Amino acid sequence: MPDGPASSTLPRRQLGRYLRDWRTQAGLTIAEAAKLMEWGASTLQRLEKGNADRIRTIDIQELCRIYGIPGEIADGLKGLAQQAAVKSWWHSYGDLIPEKFDVYVGLEASAQQLSCYQSELVPGLLQTPDYARALNHLGYPDDTAVEVNRRVQLRLQRQALMTRRARPATVAMVLHESVLRRMVGGARVMAAQVRHLAETSTRPNVVLRILPFVAGVPLGLSTGPFVILEFGTDSRGQPVEPPVVYVEGFTGDLYLERQGDVQRYRRALEGLQRCALDVQDSRNLLRQVAKEYSS
Repeated sequence: MPDGPASSTLPRRQLGRYLRDWRTQAGLTIAEAAKLMEWGASTLQRLEKGNADRIRTIDIQELCRIYGIPGEIADGLKGLAQQAAVKSWWHSYGDLIPEKFDVYVGLEASAQQLSCYQSELVPGLLQTPDYARALNHLGYPDDTAVEVNRRVQLRLQRQALMTRRARPATVAMVLHESVLRRMVGGARVMAAQVRHLAETSTRPNVVLRILPFVAGVPLGLSTGPFVILEFGTDSRGQPVEPPVVYVEGFTGDLYLERQGDVQRYRRALEGLQRCALDVQDSRNLLRQVAKEYSS
């Protein structure tokens, strides 16, 4: 399968998504917005689809003004425009794009399928409010209670992609057993969190498997946590967009979309899945660990 149109890259597609959403919020059609830019409608359409060959920061700035996009988000969009040609992308926090501009959340919300491996923490999509709050207290110790609650609510809002009525995303996760044993927020928080994992694993669009300690190191090396995001297929069965591998880092995030890189991570996930417990045994272990925290 080809990597997609030569001009299509992750920064371009994310830029296009944000511009389309803000244009819609502004109540403008493509034709109306293009006229304000003195463009043809097809030019703006290519930009929104992530297929524009040439993107000028000054044009993005003017679109942000027309759509009424707030300053920090506008800065983020201009940063995406400056990195539009990058095929596999290291997004360093605060470099061109403001640190508070979350590229990944916009990408995740557009995905139809997420395949994940996590070895340290419960993924945001499966966190309870108390677990998320405990992590945010640790990560942002100077935040006020209001700021912490805002961060928690934003995290919980992301979970809607699994529960929405229209085409809920399919989620396949492998969690290392260490995620269940690592104490976050105390025993009461952990008991509720692990029970939540067990309950979520009963959803028809969620496959959750635990990689036990006894499995050792299945791949002979550590991949670290990662997510493979896929965006559905068109009427001909072709991917709407190329799949993307997301690898979260402490000072920045890695986005990979080269076919060879994606395939390498797919093979890694398959290897981890082969050594993980099956779905029912994973659920049994979750319920057992929850009881241990409650005792």
